[in-house]
Amino acid sequence: MKSVCVRPPPNSNHEYSPPPPLPPPSASSPSSSESSRQNVLTPSYDMNGYSRKSPSKRRYEGSKYSGSPKKKPRTSKERVPQPKNTVAMLNELRHGLVYKLESQTGPVHAPLFTISVEVDGQKYLGQGRSKKIARIEAAATALRSFIQFKDGAVLTPLKPACNLDFTSDEHLDNGTGIEIDKLSTTELILYVTSIMKKAKHKAKLCTSNNSSTDSLLENIKLSMQNSNKSPLSVDGQKKVPDKGPVMLLYELFTDVHFDCSTVDGAQNNCRFKMTVTVNNSKFDGTGPSKKLAKNAAAKAALASLCNISYSPMMHPQKNLPLPMDDKSSSMELPQIHADTIGRLVLEKFMEVIKGQESYSRRKVLAGIVMTENMNFNEAQVISVSTGTKCVSGEHMSINGSVLNDSHAEIVSRRCFMKYLYAQLELHFNPATANQSIFVRNQENAQYPYKLKTGVHFHLYINTAPCGDARIFGPHENDSSVDKHPNRKARGQLRTKIESGEGTIPVKSSDGIQTWDGVLEGHRLLTMSCSDKIARWNIVGIQGSLLSSIIEPIYLHSIVLGSLLHPEHMYRAVCGRIEKSIQGLPPPYHLNKPRLAQLTSSEPRNQAKAPNFGINWTVGDTEVEVVNSLTGKTVNNQISRITKQMFFNKYGSLVKNLPGLPDRKLITDYGQTKAKVKDYQIAKRELFAAFRREDLGNWLKKPQEQDEFALPE
Repeated sequence: MKSVCVRPPPNSNHEYSPPPPLPPPSASSPSSSESSRQNVLTPSYDMNGYSRKSPSKRRYEGSKYSGSPKKKPRTSKERVPQPKNTVAMLNELRHGLVYKLESQTGPVHAPLFTISVEVDGQKYLGQGRSKKIARIEAAATALRSFIQFKDGAVLTPLKPACNLDFTSDEHLDNGTGIEIDKLSTTELILYVTSIMKKAKHKAKLCTSNNSSTDSLLENIKLSMQNSNKSPLSVDGQKKVPDKGPVMLLYELFTDVHFDCSTVDGAQNNCRFKMTVTVNNSKFDGTGPSKKLAKNAAAKAALASLCNISYSPMMHPQKNLPLPMDDKSSSMELPQIHADTIGRLVLEKFMEVIKGQESYSRRKVLAGIVMTENMNFNEAQVISVSTGTKCVSGEHMSINGSVLNDSHAEIVSRRCFMKYLYAQLELHFNPATANQSIFVRNQENAQYPYKLKTGVHFHLYINTAPCGDARIFGPHENDSSVDKHPNRKARGQLRTKIESGEGTIPVKSSDGIQTWDGVLEGHRLLTMSCSDKIARWNIVGIQGSLLSSIIEPIYLHSIVLGSLLHPEHMYRAVCGRIEKSIQGLPPPYHLNKPRLAQLTSSEPRNQAKAPNFGINWTVGDTEVEVVNSLTGKTVNNQISRITKQMFFNKYGSLVKNLPGLPDRKLITDYGQTKAKVKDYQIAKRELFAAFRREDLGNWLKKPQEQDEFALPE
């Protein structure tokens, strides 16, 4: 590189002197933004007097180089409202729509997507270079088909958009109008939005429906709500949505707000509560994490507003239908009803446990809810109970004064029987007879009383009942078909372990337990809750004594808080004997209850199960706390739901209830039960059905437990 020599500054000693400072920028100089992009070279001198070129240092001077004004900070956190597209507008008018990708054509670098949306049984197509654009076009096509005009309107070519007033009715008068097919997507959005806004404004000014815009809006909404077909269905059967509940909720609604609050986790093992507000309606969800609570709230909103369910009872898209002789829709309780049942039982438990908080600890919670004509707005909680253990063999009673089985669902059913006795006692006085859920049976003299028409009972359990309904892997997609044809791997009768948790299969035996054998040290075995629920679906939940007075009562539905596997639950409660049960005397039959699971599932509770349980029946002033190991209350008193108490109530009914043909009372409890012939026939046919299916023998308690009499 060739150096350039310059004359040194006038100095006799050739000393170095710095160059003079640069003059300030003048008005004619380029702007700071332009000068900053230029690589300006200015001369500089080294120690030998030679010059060299170096880039000038950039300095910032606010007063000289300030160009654009500073941005003002946001004073509000409100989001700027975004304009709606056709998809959002269509979702406002019709909830639960599903967009389906029909085809993808064209080269990879320039694909053409075709997406369809089905409304009122009619399919509308849209195409675009992206799926989003195709979805918008499909929604626009659907919107164009819904717009209706008042009589005599004539469609004319569209005027320029800049001169078009969408808020005016002028285009509908005097034979002029808008050609909907030629509207662009943007113009269509403006047009429909203006119609909806104007309809809302006129609705405030007048109460009449004579407005053309009012009728237009109603026609649009009615045409989109006339469809009875499920938005998520395949071949007439519902399926689980492809998308998550939160994402789907945001797609279907524009006004969605989530609010999180903490709750006490000691009662239901849920630490977070999420409330979602959609269209001024609030829905709650709980869970061990905020994410699960948010999903539960979104599921509740979708079930209520759009009839979209994420229940395990829904058919997964890749799984085969459930092994049921009826359609799955007939076996599924609507999700909104299931959530109502669970919420009522949980709220009642929190209400009745006040003052007894030391006994609020539990693993299993159960309750029975009554509805009339399926009106869940006026549903009533009949019983609430907790418990997970059975009586110890050394505390067996020969006079029926202890509770053998303190599992929550079993105790709730016994509380329900107490309620039935109280309802029949209302017929003692003609003035209170109309308040009872029972009426005189004029059709069958064998059963003097029967339930009123439209009365249904629903069982809630916060987890799957012990036994066959709970023998599966919650995170495994296993099949109910056993690969070994000579082995019955599913459906086996199982027994609970004395003073413990869990069940074991029943061994093939004569099914007899002896009193002295249990006292000697043999474990007292009790049939599992799954097996007892299967028994209720044959003989009813009213018990053997009341079966001589009323027709059998069956559960309308069973709602679980967690661990609902449709195939296993259905098999456990009725499916394993549906092909082998026979010879049931009318009106006994195989009942198939509807099944459902709450949207806010309870997490797995790893705490040790307490040795006590509580029970409450409607009409009780306080809960009763029972020691599960002794079968008596914590104060060593006889429980109000024991065999002895029910036998005393039955004796009172036989003496005082009007309309009974036979008032002869056998004082022995066991003989009184054996006298109810149809009930005993149905029970024997149930046991025979289990044996025919090679599922084991029903294990009976020592017969000495039923050999007690009424007090004189």
